[in-house]
Amino acid sequence: MKYTEKFQNLANIAQTQVEKVEANTVNQLIASGAIALDIRDPDEHANGHITGSLNISRGKLEMLIESNLPDLNTEILCYCNANNRGALSAATLRSMGYVNAKYIAGGLNEYKKVA
Repeated sequence: MKYTEKFQNLANIAQTQVEKVEANTVNQLIASGAIALDIRDPDEHANGHITGSLNISRGKLEMLIESNLPDLNTEILCYCNANNRGALSAATLRSMGYVNAKYIAGGLNEYKKVA
């Protein structure tokens, strides 16, 4: 998908504001209590996702996150197919007080290569 320049700039800024985790560390982080958060739309999630991940689409993230993950210290690993929506979501969560919101570098595409 070709992104607009403004969207890509916004996503690039988000990637500098939050920590990324490498895809090859995701399973270990989940085993230690991290939550994989699939921020893609439900139809994307239905077509494949990280096992056990929570699905809250980007469009409803701010409205639904607190009822699903009330602890602001939860380690949250946001992901989409690649980087942009995952990083944007992690940055949003950080601004809401989720101090351990991160994004998975390369998203689901990269995770599938190493899982």
